[in-house]
Amino acid sequence: MSGEEEENAAELKIGDDFLKAKCLMNCEVSLILEHKYEQLQQMSDDPMNQVSQVFEKSLQYVKRFSRYKNPDAVRQVREILSRYQLAEFELCVLGNLCPETVEEAIAMVPSIKTKGRAHDDEAIDKMLNDLSLIKKFE
Repeated sequence: MSGEEEENAAELKIGDDFLKAKCLMNCEVSLILEHKYEQLQQMSDDPMNQVSQVFEKSLQYVKRFSRYKNPDAVRQVREILSRYQLAEFELCVLGNLCPETVEEAIAMVPSIKTKGRAHDDEAIDKMLNDLSLIKKFE
């Protein structure tokens, strides 16, 4: 992205590095940190010696704000959102915030309605319904 061009997430103008980056939802980070925490517990008699305060607080944060707890549900959420050809950050915002209506989804991620993309209100509504089913049966 050139220095003159202003970034605007609503129009997917966020820079090539960010567009190509792999983003993780809070629930995915939670699974990774929990796995690492278990590994640290197994390697030490006193697991608190191995876990920094930053690690502990990060784990608490992602656990608190994870909408999906079950690893299968986490996998299903990513699969469903991936079907809609979203940018990584769009996928993560929708997966983290779980909007309930099309209007909420567009307000949170305006770029999903950008001209030239295949996301009409009906497609967005189907995506949100699919996500709500996962949450309901988790």
